[in-house]
Amino acid sequence: MFTSAKGSIVDKAIPIFKRWVPEWWVKVILFLLVLPSLVLFFLPMANINAAAGYYGSEPADIQFAVALFYAGYVGFYSLERRFFTYLATREYFILFTFLQMLSALICYHSREVYILFPVRFFQGMLFSCTVNLSLALMFTRLRSERAREISFSVFFGLLLCALPFNNLVTADLIDAFNFNIVYKAAVFSYLPCLVLLLLTMNNVRLQVKFPLSKLDWQSFALYSIALCLFGYIMIFGQEYYWLADGRIRYSVLGIAGIAVLYVLRQRAMKRPYIDLRTFRFRNFRIGLLVLFVMYICRFASGITNNYFTSVLRFDPMHLSYINVFNLAGLVAGVIIACTMTLMQKRIRHIWLPGFLLLLVFHVQMYFLFDVQADPFNYFLPLFVQGLGVGMIMVPTIIYAISAVPVSLGVSASAVCLAVRYLGFVVSIGIINYLELYGKSRHYNAFQDRLTATSPLVREALRKQAGHLTARGLEHAQSVRGGYKLLIGDINRQGQLRFAMDYYEWMALLITGTLLLIALFPYLNRTAVFLRSRRLSPA
Repeated sequence: MFTSAKGSIVDKAIPIFKRWVPEWWVKVILFLLVLPSLVLFFLPMANINAAAGYYGSEPADIQFAVALFYAGYVGFYSLERRFFTYLATREYFILFTFLQMLSALICYHSREVYILFPVRFFQGMLFSCTVNLSLALMFTRLRSERAREISFSVFFGLLLCALPFNNLVTADLIDAFNFNIVYKAAVFSYLPCLVLLLLTMNNVRLQVKFPLSKLDWQSFALYSIALCLFGYIMIFGQEYYWLADGRIRYSVLGIAGIAVLYVLRQRAMKRPYIDLRTFRFRNFRIGLLVLFVMYICRFASGITNNYFTSVLRFDPMHLSYINVFNLAGLVAGVIIACTMTLMQKRIRHIWLPGFLLLLVFHVQMYFLFDVQADPFNYFLPLFVQGLGVGMIMVPTIIYAISAVPVSLGVSASAVCLAVRYLGFVVSIGIINYLELYGKSRHYNAFQDRLTATSPLVREALRKQAGHLTARGLEHAQSVRGGYKLLIGDINRQGQLRFAMDYYEWMALLITGTLLLIALFPYLNRTAVFLRSRRLSPA
């Protein structure tokens, strides 16, 4: 949420864009500027195995690279406003667009994951600049509540669609070239935006120029370090056996110390980095809880994608094609949610259908997991999952931000952004826990029951060896190959059981959330709407 300073240039109606530029073209330029940065957000997860192979790392490192981008976005969000008021609009756009191109170029030429990590964090900071300035310009030009909420929905719709959209547009590209080709494409995608900015924008300021003195870089550093450490714990915790490893132990202690120091610092400051008074409002706390649960459930599609690739043997291109149904569900859900918000429907009437759709998806997928299946069985569940997430996302953020006074809007947006980051990394932590611990538990259980003397095992080995012999292998090679195929079948069963465990957990979590929404009486008379034309989503 942005609140304009008294006497701002926006209020004086000084044109930021040249007079010959139509109003609709201004919105197109701003969305074109945001789009390449949205693509960069989840780009390493477009094909996580290809990215891990290119950098010679493990998939958890690629997940951490995405978390660092998110942490840079969250940590720099509040500090970025000082640069926003210091630099003229056009030169600010040109500066961070050039830096984004430079960072993508570094990623293109680098094969070291330890170079990728700081660059990804820096890209997150630049993403914060792009989003804040672009949407500030857009929202100050929207006079009606209807236009503001539609723009709000379009932005978050783009953010929700980033992951399946990346999979769709990069699958063929990564399959034909090395993984780093996507960063080269990102560099060229910024060029049209840069040319349009130079041609269409005037060199004016949105607000009165303030010097870059007394920057609260200390709060930024503390906040960002804590976010990065939390992401590190969630992503690598199960792999390192949590507190049994010194790295996780010291990270937990570091977060605890930073949290105490940060809270004391914010309470003592006249202008805190994030105003903690936002937590006094009940609606705001409820909105944060719902947003956190939704973000955990949102990334259940990653489990489905792993199932498609590891069990059903989908290649990346066919995986991207089947995710078109999830993409369509996200778009439909955002449109429905926007319509219901414009009609000022009670928030309970939006949340209940959204979470019911997510519950249907998790329960249905629980029974659809199998070692053999037809792809069309998953078209409808993927659409339902996207529909549920799309319905919940935008109204929840509007609900939370509109629950606080306008003066606390910036802090409310920053907290919502932080909760979304926490939901993202916690979902990865839960998935990694169930995958590493749950799969090994199921694998051991299969080993205990399947012995070399078991009639079922001997029959399976005989059939596998027979198939291999029929394809031209010698008897001894067929027997060895049969054992390998049997172990592969056991691993696939472990993957299935892990996915079913995860979806069972998520179904219970969603059921609890539905009960909370249905039984909490205050929500029955609560509607959401945007009251300020200077709102900007975080």
